[in-house]
Amino acid sequence: MEVEQGSLLLHFARNGDYRAGGSDLLVLERGEGPYVFDTRGRRYIDGLSSLFCAQLGYSYGSQLAEAATAQMERLAFNTNWATATPVAVQLAERLGELTPVEGAKVFFTCGGSESVEAAWKIARQYHLANGEPQRTKAIARDISYHGVTLGALALTGVERFKSSFGPPAIPTRHVSNTNSFRSDLCEEELRKKLLLELEAVIEEEGPETIAVLIAEPVQNAGGCLVPPTGYWQGLRELTSRHGILLVADEVITGMGRLGTWFACERFGVAPDMITSAKGLTSAHAPMGAVFVSERVAAPLYERGASLLHGVTFGGHPVAAAIALRNVELFESERVLENVRELEGHLERRMRELLELPIVGDVRGAGFFWAAELVKDGERERFDAEERERLLRGFLPGALLDAGIIARADDRGDSVVQIAPPLICDAAQLDEVVDSLGAALGAAGEAVIEAGSRSRS
Repeated sequence: MEVEQGSLLLHFARNGDYRAGGSDLLVLERGEGPYVFDTRGRRYIDGLSSLFCAQLGYSYGSQLAEAATAQMERLAFNTNWATATPVAVQLAERLGELTPVEGAKVFFTCGGSESVEAAWKIARQYHLANGEPQRTKAIARDISYHGVTLGALALTGVERFKSSFGPPAIPTRHVSNTNSFRSDLCEEELRKKLLLELEAVIEEEGPETIAVLIAEPVQNAGGCLVPPTGYWQGLRELTSRHGILLVADEVITGMGRLGTWFACERFGVAPDMITSAKGLTSAHAPMGAVFVSERVAAPLYERGASLLHGVTFGGHPVAAAIALRNVELFESERVLENVRELEGHLERRMRELLELPIVGDVRGAGFFWAAELVKDGERERFDAEERERLLRGFLPGALLDAGIIARADDRGDSVVQIAPPLICDAAQLDEVVDSLGAALGAAGEAVIEAGSRSRS
């Protein structure tokens, strides 16, 4: 059965491309394990966990639905606006035990952008309570993505997402990201350079004016940019010294993606706040959260103080019940252990892609990897026109033809990302990499053919 776009506006998509006579729209109607099936009956391995969300894949729906149904029969909805439900309280307690944030208090949202917005407003209230109203600025990183609502968009470091919408809501300086492939420095030298740049920006802006530094432990935009050893410890030292709150954006890296509940654990740092969403319910319901350290939350518990922020559906009891069962399934199914046990296997398989001339770099951690594509077998970038043809023209179809859902992305550098469901076994991970390799091999041949035509 073929299903057309109809009246649906697609997110982050060129909607006109799918009108009559244009590109076929991929319409998925069911899933099983790490696989999804389209309306024509074709099976794909979901190499992206439906945009980093479906940690458990697609075979636990009945168990999560059982938790949701039980809650709906008990109490379908209540807000967290000066009231609560037992399930929201239980979830906050359980998640607070799992996070590296010290004495974590939990504010629930409906998604990642909302979590980032909430973290900013909580940070502002913290500084105001401490008599530092001048802390109105933020620091983020180049080509980082922190969301699309206006506050979060100010923190996002991708200019083309922002330029249409006027001045940023939050004054934000963007510093270099951790793309070691685009640096000639060794790991230690790169770490020093990045931290010196950050310290210089702090001094230039005035340490007393900066409220937060926000960063992903492994940056998604740009293709799974892993930090050099000691980088996060450096962020923690600099922010602590200058009274700046350190916010780890773990909307993508949280909930097991790197083999720990939160990626900060892997890097041995306790931030002041963590933003979370996506895998919190393994995508079975919309939910996000902000984990706030006891120190930062303390002013909000003073008599007469109010948290000046709220989300109608934040902490929705049905979503909270699903999230609680999700945590239970992570433990009973040994999900984190599976990621840790198979990370080395996935890394070895991904590095085999370096044999393809079009692949210049492979990087990542856990079940979160990217290949950066180059035009010369080394580090030469594709120009804008070439990226258009490759990443938006050729690769989307080639990936689907190879039976895989993965992400071709353009941030000036050409990358393809995978983030398979955390329940994948070794054979399924092999299928992900083999399918990706087939698509990239075809892309390399297309690039060579295009180059030959341009020279003739």
